Amino acid sequence: MMGGWTMGWMWIWPVIVVVGLLTLGYVGVRLAQNSQVTSPTGSDRFGSSARPILDERYARGEIDDEEYRRRRDKLP
Repeated sequence: MMGGWTMGWMWIWPVIVVVGLLTLGYVGVRLAQNSQVTSPTGSDRFGSSARPILDERYARGEIDDEEYRRRRDKLP
């Protein structure tokens, strides 16, 4: 009487546990990567690309001299 058709489903619990642990590990790694605000060189992760983008916008005429200088002065 014990078991019956339910014994066929006993394999699902170990699978659920393994999938859950893998998911938690993946999320943990992603959170750890995203929490690193500075790179090994000491600059923030956006500082290296912000200046060329600002220069391009200025060169295309999207922003004027005053706006360019104001934004450039705010960059690290």
